[in-house]
Amino acid sequence: MTIKEVSEKFDISQDTLRYYERVGMIPPVTRTASGIRDYQEKDLGWVELAKCMRSAGLPVEAMIEYVKLTQEGDSTIPARLQLLTEQRETLLEQKAKIDTTLERLNYKIGRYEIAVKTGVLTWNDEE
Repeated sequence: MTIKEVSEKFDISQDTLRYYERVGMIPPVTRTASGIRDYQEKDLGWVELAKCMRSAGLPVEAMIEYVKLTQEGDSTIPARLQLLTEQRETLLEQKAKIDTTLERLNYKIGRYEIAVKTGVLTWNDEE
């Protein structure tokens, strides 16, 4: 696939794809004999992983380290496991904070929905 096709498939810019490759967030993409990017299935898998991890807030540095470890071979499997486990823990902590905030917002929204119906907002609704 061309970079244009990959860009459209994953809804990310061609510049972002080039950036991912340049900084090492994805391994070097397969190239044609003339040097044009020719994304293969394995390349698409890396793009999909990078997009997923970035959308979840995984730091660029962590993704670069993961790719580097993968390229070093099977001896880095324990390090990759540790990196991914640490990132999962970070995401779970973020998710817990988001869940707590959503609970608070849902409570406040519920109180305001009652106030809209009754025309009364009690003093403790602003807590």
